[in-house]
Amino acid sequence: MPPTAGTIRQDRTVPLESTGQKPVDFWPKIALAWALSQYDHVVLLNNNQASLSNVDLPYQGFPNRLAAGVYRPVEFSPDTDPFHTLFRHHRQHPDFLIGYFGYDLKNRIEPLVSRHENTLCFPEIYFFQPLHLIDFDDDQLTVRSWENPDAVIDAILADSTKTSPNTPKNKWSNPVKSRVSPDEYRQTVRQIQQDILDGTVYELNYCIEFFLENTEIDPLTVYSDLTKRSPMPFSHFQRIRNQYVIGASPERFLKKEGNRLISQPIKGTIRRGTTPDEDAQLRQQLRSSEKEQAENLMIVDLVRNDLARSAETGSVRVDELFGIYPFQQLFQMISTVSATILNDLPFTEAIRNAFPMGSMTGAPKVRAMELIDQYEASRRGLYSGAAGFITPDGDFDFNVMIRSIFYNAETGTVSFSVGSAITYDADPQQEYEECLLKAEAMRAVFQE
Repeated sequence: MPPTAGTIRQDRTVPLESTGQKPVDFWPKIALAWALSQYDHVVLLNNNQASLSNVDLPYQGFPNRLAAGVYRPVEFSPDTDPFHTLFRHHRQHPDFLIGYFGYDLKNRIEPLVSRHENTLCFPEIYFFQPLHLIDFDDDQLTVRSWENPDAVIDAILADSTKTSPNTPKNKWSNPVKSRVSPDEYRQTVRQIQQDILDGTVYELNYCIEFFLENTEIDPLTVYSDLTKRSPMPFSHFQRIRNQYVIGASPERFLKKEGNRLISQPIKGTIRRGTTPDEDAQLRQQLRSSEKEQAENLMIVDLVRNDLARSAETGSVRVDELFGIYPFQQLFQMISTVSATILNDLPFTEAIRNAFPMGSMTGAPKVRAMELIDQYEASRRGLYSGAAGFITPDGDFDFNVMIRSIFYNAETGTVSFSVGSAITYDADPQQEYEECLLKAEAMRAVFQE
């Protein structure tokens, strides 16, 4: 049963001019701080529109949306199918659901295992109906609450005037460590390339973990720092009691909008230049790279196959192939694939049929995931899973949980991972440097 609250959810939309504040400069930041002071279940989704005005991504990014407090959790059991459980809950309680699918759900979709220890101890799947859901738009604020939405707005404004002299401090004395040395990384890449030569896989996404132990951080400060360094359209901050996700994902896993499914795999990365001329040169270098195009195309084909399992015959199409998009520290090659979902197919089946995202596994997917568990030095857990929301109508939008910092405050463990697609013609040293480039913003947070 839900906690004591109203029996009818109340919605309130307020023009921002009536508050005297602007959403980009004010509302998400102070609302998140208020939520963290009141609740131990909080999620903020953020598209960083102001910082990414030059990134015209098809279908845009996340809405700017805050979920605070639990009205009713989704109760998952290890003995029942998690996708059926989620669909049944939504059918019985057609409300917003906020949460994530951890990568290790693969073991409940396919006959797979994860041999490494679950050091961060996050639940493998987590969804809840929020007590309060707040959307921040350009000129208005919408509060959906099982209590009093006007009281929520007043509480946030009142909280914004307070100052806290006891703000938690970040404490770490040791540098960020890696589970894999550069030599070990290069050796593993050569082993994967032998698997490709043997015909075991065509492409494998190989990832490495960076970590800190016995560490105390202020998650909100780290999130603010990471977002400034790496503003992304699928930014994600999450608190589940003492466990945090601090995310700056550039990638959409899967979106359902009406009867359309949209997936936007990323494969292909190059750094930004230091001058406009170098920037243009690097952008063109990525656009014309046969290697990067081959990697991207293999994953596009995999995604087309994943969507076809949930789609009307003949409806799968590639809306954009090899699009090049600029972010603060790098260019990414992004393709867009869409399809028309089958009538009467539970929306959770469309998620199951595409999970995990092909860009983070390889092809063929099941064999790639077996080799990932064999070659990687740590358990992925939430990394390369998917976080986002489901609407009362059964639409949804989920990112790929990459470029994300995972923190267990109870154990003092911080973890973040990066990876790249290994193909037969990949250069091991260049792939390692690509991993370091993707990790740059997250490592920088812990180097000051």
